[in-house]
Amino acid sequence: MQIKGVILHARKEFVKDHFGEESWDKVIGTLPEEDRIVLSEDLLTARWYPFKVGEHLDRAIVDVLGDGSNRIFEEIGVKSAQRNLTKEHRTFITPGDPQAFMKKSGVIYKFYYDMGRREYEETGPTSGVVTTYEAETYSVTDCLTVIGWYKEALKMCGAIEVRACEEECRAKGGSRCRYRFEWEI
Repeated sequence: MQIKGVILHARKEFVKDHFGEESWDKVIGTLPEEDRIVLSEDLLTARWYPFKVGEHLDRAIVDVLGDGSNRIFEEIGVKSAQRNLTKEHRTFITPGDPQAFMKKSGVIYKFYYDMGRREYEETGPTSGVVTTYEAETYSVTDCLTVIGWYKEALKMCGAIEVRACEEECRAKGGSRCRYRFEWEI
């Protein structure tokens, strides 16, 4: 499985913005040489990269900057949404209509991952469930990034008091990754 460079770029940008350039160097310094080479290049946001590079990078961020906690990845998801949904993918945002945005989940997924699929089920006027199926690779950190990304995207569409709950995760033994979102308007 591969991921778009925009995912790796968001992590790099987050680390540099929140911890400084030297922290990025520390993080990539802990990675295998082949990963360091990839991450030392200019990351092309539209290029496909191996999921494993992102997985190794995530683990290094947790170890070097997150004090062993994965929770930093929800904030990375927030920053990624702020960046991507105001630039390359701004056409996905539907001001005043969070449900319309969520219904694009399947299309949006294909811009970030090359395998698997994502579906959205509306469960009420201000709630719904996003489910990822058949992704060949997965991780706890990626799921946390997805949660942060969708929470911020919903806010960008006008939602307030956004809540998210991961109901199932393949990285934790589930058969799929499933996230429940609720919000106020």
